[in-house]
Parts: sequence; C-alpha cells; structure tokens
Amino acid sequence: MELFGSLQGLGVETATYMMFGMLLLLLVTGIPLAFVTLLVALIFALGWFGPMAVPLITSRVYSFVTSFVFVSVPMFVLMAAILDRSGIARDLFDAMKLVGGRLRGGVAIQTIIVAVILAAMSGIIGGEIVLLGLIALPQMLRLGYDRGLAIGVVCAGGALGTMVPPSIVLIIYGLTANVSIGDLFTASFLPGLMLAGFYVTYVLIRAYMNPAIAPAMPPDDETPLSEKLKLLRGLILPILVVIGVLGSIYGGIASVTEASAVGVLGVIISTMLRGEFTLALMKGAALQTLQTVGMIVWIGIGASALVGVFNLMGGLEFIQSLVANISDNRLVVLLFMMGILFLLGMFLDWVGIALLAMPVFVPIITDLGYDPVWFGVLFCMNMQVSFLSPPFGPAAFYLKSVAPPDISLGEIFRSLLPFIALQILALAVLIAFPGITGR
Repeated sequence: MELFGSLQGLGVETATYMMFGMLLLLLVTGIPLAFVTLLVALIFALGWFGPMAVPLITSRVYSFVTSFVFVSVPMFVLMAAILDRSGIARDLFDAMKLVGGRLRGGVAIQTIIVAVILAAMSGIIGGEIVLLGLIALPQMLRLGYDRGLAIGVVCAGGALGTMVPPSIVLIIYGLTANVSIGDLFTASFLPGLMLAGFYVTYVLIRAYMNPAIAPAMPPDDETPLSEKLKLLRGLILPILVVIGVLGSIYGGIASVTEASAVGVLGVIISTMLRGEFTLALMKGAALQTLQTVGMIVWIGIGASALVGVFNLMGGLEFIQSLVANISDNRLVVLLFMMGILFLLGMFLDWVGIALLAMPVFVPIITDLGYDPVWFGVLFCMNMQVSFLSPPFGPAAFYLKSVAPPDISLGEIFRSLLPFIALQILALAVLIAFPGITGR
C-alpha cells in the first residue's frame, strides 16, 4: 500500500496528468474503454484514499445504472433492432420514390428523408447506415451516381440519429448533465432538420452544377394510381410510430421512458400487421439489444467510477479552473471545448466522451452563463462529426461492412469530407444563432 499511498503526495495536478496518461497508454493496447476506466479508477481510488474509497465508487455506479430515464435506452435500441429485421425501411424507401420523382439527385434526397424518418423512429445510427447501405447505395450506384456522393449521403444521412429526437446521445447527455431530456429533444429538433436540409441543398447544388454525378431517374411509364397508393401505404406505419413516440413526448402525455415503450409496442404491432413478426425476429432483436446496451452500460459504469474518483481527488475543480482560465472571452472557452470534443471524437466512442467530459464541461458552461440544454445540442452536433471523421469514424466501418468489395475504407473517408464540412458549418450556425434551438 506504500506505492498507492504515495499518489496523494503528488498533488492533484500531477495526478491528473498521470491519470490521463495511463488512460491513453492502456487504450493504445486495445483494452476496451470500459475496463480501462474501471482499472484506472480502482488504482487511483486505492492510491489516493485507500481501501475505504471502494464503496464510494460502487455508490456512484449504482446511481448511474438505477436512473429511471436510462430504461429508455434499451427500448430505443430494441426498436432499431426490430426495424433492422423487418421490411419497414425498404418499403419506406420505395414510398419515397414519389417524393424524389424525376428530380436530379432524387434518390440521394429520398435517402436523406428516409434517414430522418428512421432516426425519428429509433435514435441510433449503426442500423440506419447498414440499412441504407443495403437499400439505397446499390440503387444510386446502379443509376450512375458519383460514388463519393452516394457514399457520403448514406453515411451522413444514417448518422442523423445523433441529432434527431429520440437520440440516445441526447438521453446519455441529459443523464450526465442532469438536464431535462424532453427539453433536449425539443431543442435539437430544428437543428437536426437544419443539418438534413444542408445535406439536401448540397446534393441539389452538385447535381445541377454537374448533372452527370447525380442523374435523374430514367424515364418510364407513369406509375399507375394503384401502385402509388400501395407505395404510400409504406409511409403510414412509420409515420404513426414517429407520431406515437415524439407526439406523446411533446404533447406532455408521456415521459421519454414511457414514450420509448410506446415506440417498441408500435414497431412490434407494425411487424405483426405486415406479417413479419416471428419469435426468431424477436430473439435476434433482443440479443442485438443486449449486446449494444451491455456495451453502453459497461462504459457508463467505468466512466462513472473514474469521474467519481477524480471528483473526490479535486480533479474536476482543477480541470475547470484550467479551462476557464484559458481566456476571459467565454466564446473562446466554448470554442476550446468544441475543439477538445472534436479531437476526442476522433479516437473515443461518444458514450465515453459524454460520460467522461460532460461532468467537467457542463459546470463550466453554466458558470459562463450558457444554457446547458443548448450546449447539449452543440455536443450532439459535434458527435455528428466524430461519427464520420477518420481514423475511427464508426459510420465508415458500418458502411464498409455492407458496401461492395471494390469500395475501400480510404475511399469512404474521402467521400465523407464534404459532409464533415457541412456538419462543422451547422455547428458554427448553432453557436452564432443559439435561438435556432429555441433556448
């Protein structure tokens, strides 16, 4: 215990640098983030406070995993898992042909609109990118779309689940920052649509400047009315689920947790009405949900333990004073935080970033007089960039898993650069015009 006891004599500044150095070193070895944070938390708890500090860690972890709002996370993940296994997304994409029509870039725009609706149904991104990669990407490539544009639309559109309510990123932020998740959903709705609007505008500009990169649908016979009605039926069930989830939240009828259960019920009923409901489908969706939520919970446990120990050491006050003293201009401090989040997003999972960085950043934001709900929307927009940015942007890897073999990971990341620029533009607009969030 002498080795452990020597940690306290280092002082909080040196201990902070040691803690983050140890985190980076262990992450480079390939150990999962959840276990790295737990290990570092245990080492510093014993070294700084002794064995009596262990119950403090467990009490903090317990408060995280017993949060009532956290129940909504597996519900929304289960919704997405059932959607992955049903034909709802494919029918939704087919129905959107009526919107795209003969418009240049119509299939790309149709893909973005479908991505927004899917995001409003489930709130997670992995499944959406895979679905769109299987449904929309082959069609765009077959029609002669520029490969870079088609790849970028699928990845960027599929990642909109970060911004569009009911986003799981917003839920985790709300839990970490202790702010109303309903307020976060309301504040992020317009920014999410704004970002989707930026993507649509970009596609239209490129398509009309160079028609060869996004040709219109080939002319064929006019779709008969009976076929149009059949296609429109594919819109009804998804729209009803979205209304059930978001309408119950915004209408004050249900909490976020209750609305997530409504959503799961709505998706299950939809699969029944479509004749797709089977025990095998539910078993597969349940196992996928268990895997995804298990990852989130373990990262949450590790991050909660680490932040708890760091807080007891006085580390949060040290970091807060360090960041707050960068400049007397609060905008500079805010931009510095955005830069840190951007860099962290290149290497860490968004769950870890939210649970590790937000306990430090949110008190600073509040002290500077900024609205933590508005900051939550900025955080989610920043995480949009992290989903696409190299070297570990998960959107690229999701698409690579279902893309044709001749599309390399390098080509995917190059294709995402214009969309990353649009995300940064959207972030700048939100900083310049906070009223977009209604705050």
